[in-house]
Amino acid sequence: MLSTEIVSADGVVRGRAGRRIARWRALPYAAPPTGALRLRAPQPVRPWKGVRSATEFGFAAVQNPNGARIGPRTWQPTGEDCLTLNVTAPVKSSSTPRPVMVFFHGGGYLIGTSSMYSGARLAARGEVIVVSVNYRLGALGYVDFSEFSTPDRPFESNLGLRDQVAALEWVRRNIAAFGGDPDNVTIFGESAGAHAVVSLLATPAARGLFHRAIAQSAPADWTSTPDEARRFARRCLDRLGATPADAATVLSTVSAKELGRAGDRALARSLHEEPGSFPFAPVADGDFLPETPLAAIAAGRAHPVPLIIGTNRDEATLFQRFAKAAVPHTPAQLTTIFGRYEPGTEQRVTSTYPGYPAARTAVRVGGDHLFLRPTLAVLEGHSRYAPTYAYRYDYAPRALHLAGLGATHALDLVPVFGWVDGPVGRAMTAAGGRRAFLAVQDHIQDNWLSFARTGRPLAPWLPYTAERRTTCIIDHPPRVLVDPDSAQRAVWQGIRKLEA
Repeated sequence: MLSTEIVSADGVVRGRAGRRIARWRALPYAAPPTGALRLRAPQPVRPWKGVRSATEFGFAAVQNPNGARIGPRTWQPTGEDCLTLNVTAPVKSSSTPRPVMVFFHGGGYLIGTSSMYSGARLAARGEVIVVSVNYRLGALGYVDFSEFSTPDRPFESNLGLRDQVAALEWVRRNIAAFGGDPDNVTIFGESAGAHAVVSLLATPAARGLFHRAIAQSAPADWTSTPDEARRFARRCLDRLGATPADAATVLSTVSAKELGRAGDRALARSLHEEPGSFPFAPVADGDFLPETPLAAIAAGRAHPVPLIIGTNRDEATLFQRFAKAAVPHTPAQLTTIFGRYEPGTEQRVTSTYPGYPAARTAVRVGGDHLFLRPTLAVLEGHSRYAPTYAYRYDYAPRALHLAGLGATHALDLVPVFGWVDGPVGRAMTAAGGRRAFLAVQDHIQDNWLSFARTGRPLAPWLPYTAERRTTCIIDHPPRVLVDPDSAQRAVWQGIRKLEA
């Protein structure tokens, strides 16, 4: 039986063992980014003496408290001391090191917490080690305040991305103590977490820290230019009532909650004035992230590791219902979006969606613009340099169809993490579809685990190439198609933005 007392590179930690899995929670992978370390690159953990308890979650990143809701009436505390991760491992001993799967949560780089994604069912089913990571969010993690640095108070860019690299460095140093193989690490993430995966493909500092990647619903072109990042940083500063002259002092002394709220207010204004923009994002700063991930991938400068990437059939229905400003989904909003492209783009795209401009169809166009369009760019580029596998997640139980959501954004997390046979899955299948949903869960977990072990999903899912564009449709039953929705794929690949 696996001991829950582990000697890591930084000290001894004690976790908690159940019948099938053991858990270690809130393990620090970097020093708390507080005081003089606020808005700085992550710094090494200070080793501790004695045994550190790792049985309870610590702080989630600073955010709107509702973003860290972990139960119907339960919220995780938030705070700056959030650079921690959780490890879940099978209790049964193994004669060989186990594959490692490192998960980056979604939430628009604005909300979310690793505590929701223990990976217990994945770990038990697949004999893998699952690591889930907290990283800085919002204004504290994804606003580039570096232009306001002073000799006494420097600030760095790309803090959330730097946190993710630091977490992978921790995995490299420590995961063997938990039974994991540091030479077989798969990173995976959903939504903003999937964007993080795509960004890590293009981050030089992440080279060699992971060996496979899975990106679920990646808004892969969210990356900011330096000018965009600078404008948004100044907008945040305005919300704090600060000027460039006193920015370093204000950013260092204002409370974390106030800084976070200033970022949220600046985001709301940006979404109103520039539909489709999302300024909480990594910045192609020419340094830590030398260029946009899509540019690096297209040119073959990304890390050539095997990749699974795909989208959900009905991505935007969730946002239409619960976060209308996040994804443009009305004909008027889409006209604004398409105005940034070459003339005629709107007609070319929408003509491939029968029924447009009906509301339901417009929602699909908006979701495909944000998620499918850049995912296709990743598929076309990365498949030239490394094995790449495409999927589309189509399955939704009857209740979600009746609610008008269908296979909406984040639904794929339910089967990936084995929640179908938990409270969430039971609620979703109250109107039927439980057996089918369980079959979808088995299918997606078996493929994700096969990929983590070998770098390949299960047959008959074959690599995506420009000649065949093989795509796994995750449904009940699953099927493999060649170039599904080819007209829409072709038109999204053919559109070009106007020069700024």
